[in-house]
Amino acid sequence: MERRPCVYIMASRNNGTLYVGVTSDLINRVWEHRNGVVSGFTKKYGVDRLVWFELYPDMPGAIRKEKLLKRWRRAWKVQLIEKQNPDWVDLYDTLL
Repeated sequence: MERRPCVYIMASRNNGTLYVGVTSDLINRVWEHRNGVVSGFTKKYGVDRLVWFELYPDMPGAIRKEKLLKRWRRAWKVQLIEKQNPDWVDLYDTLL
């Protein structure tokens, strides 16, 4: 997968703790979450499964979407995830 701006949602488990982020290098960023490289929310709560992502042509568009998603109610985020990934499968391996 080429480096492209994207918004992503990580989860600790099915219907577990959620984290919304933005990056230009999804493979590396998810690897960092999975391996606890960076201290913070995802490491503290064991949020290590990529359950949703969306690619963007530019970073400003991705950042706008990330800010929007962070304001969404949890139920809306769950619905967004389950629309594309009903079984909450870890999508990391599909990126490689």
